[in-house]
Amino acid sequence: MASFKIEGGHKLNGTITPQGAKNEVLQILCAVLLTKEKVTINNVPDIIDVNKLIFILGELGVKVEKLTRNSYSFQANTLNLKYLESAEFKRDGSSLRGSIMIVGPLLARFGKGYIPRPGGDKIGRRRLDTHFEGFIRLGAKFRYNKEEHFYGVEAEELIGTDMLLDEASVTGTANILMASVLATGTTTIYNAACEPYIQQLCKMLNAMGANITGVGSNLLTIIGVDVLGGCEHTVLPDMIEIGSWIGVAVMTHSELTIKNVSWENLGQIPNVFRKLGIKFEKRGDDIYIPEQESYEIQNYIDGSVLTVADAPWPGFTPDLLSIVLVVATQAKGTVLIHQKMFESRLFFVDKLIDMGAKVILCDPHRATVIGMNFESSLKATKMTSPDIRAGISLLIAALSAKGTSIINNIEQIDRGYENIEARLKSIGAKIERIEN
Repeated sequence: MASFKIEGGHKLNGTITPQGAKNEVLQILCAVLLTKEKVTINNVPDIIDVNKLIFILGELGVKVEKLTRNSYSFQANTLNLKYLESAEFKRDGSSLRGSIMIVGPLLARFGKGYIPRPGGDKIGRRRLDTHFEGFIRLGAKFRYNKEEHFYGVEAEELIGTDMLLDEASVTGTANILMASVLATGTTTIYNAACEPYIQQLCKMLNAMGANITGVGSNLLTIIGVDVLGGCEHTVLPDMIEIGSWIGVAVMTHSELTIKNVSWENLGQIPNVFRKLGIKFEKRGDDIYIPEQESYEIQNYIDGSVLTVADAPWPGFTPDLLSIVLVVATQAKGTVLIHQKMFESRLFFVDKLIDMGAKVILCDPHRATVIGMNFESSLKATKMTSPDIRAGISLLIAALSAKGTSIINNIEQIDRGYENIEARLKSIGAKIERIEN
């Protein structure tokens, strides 16, 4: 177990290039199982969750070659499907929620897919029904071993069908999409997630020879094909990390440039930060954030308190609500944070309250933040990271706080952020990793 020691209260300055998108690359890596030909993937982030999935693919028999620091080639021409029923797979797969997305490609290509109940963040219930209901609609038989928490789907042939998803699940849409591309006939997926990461997966699959239309909408039409080929794919920059760096800049009164952010794929993120009073400029494909001593939250037109809530794309991503909450603690004004999609993600606010933030946790889904306008700085403290996004939020709070803070369980942060302390040091942060 490792910890971060952070000396807060220092201004930062410089340029940051965001890593590849974690939530995209977990889907893209699973898609390599759909073909026996070589697939090259660029801009792969070097983070725990991604490295775990690459390890699982290697154990499954995929030939993995690291071409450069962030580029890999994969070839799934000879797989060891017995690994799927091994004790090792039950251990490896259960530690990573993203491993659920290997089921769709394996079912499509080999007629069977298995997965232990996946792990990941403890942020409330994250059910898998959408995934398996989609597979069943395509003709698969489902089974579940309660003793071992082990899921399985099998089918001699997948048949295209029309389906309406019960929720616009990103991983559910990705999994069903990957199962559908090799099915016989036509599949329509209504209420599909349409995040840029799903659009990227569709573009990659089409480059491999799939026939997917409706990309970018919530109605996808897939005409099944017999076989897919290889391709080269580049992962988008991580929009959650981009939002995190905006938070770092404003909470430390810093001037920062974030390079190559893919503005057209940021959705509501710039609008939400502007509503918090944060100033930044679009410079080509970069975000320039000037040093600002204060920022004021906008009220609604009628004067009522602003609410920032998450929603499926093109709404505001739930992964950035914890960042927005921390940023609001030093804004001028009041905001209601409404976390609709996960019921435990706001429970980290007790640590911010310990640091002196004025936050009222209304219930598991809502918190009211009364900004202090930097009139009272946060106090350094010792805390533990409960999940990836809360972890980076606490790190941002510690960078803003006067004094030295300790954050334990930073493996949670490492799951989603590549080499975070070195990148913070490069712009002037006082941070060190302590191995306990």
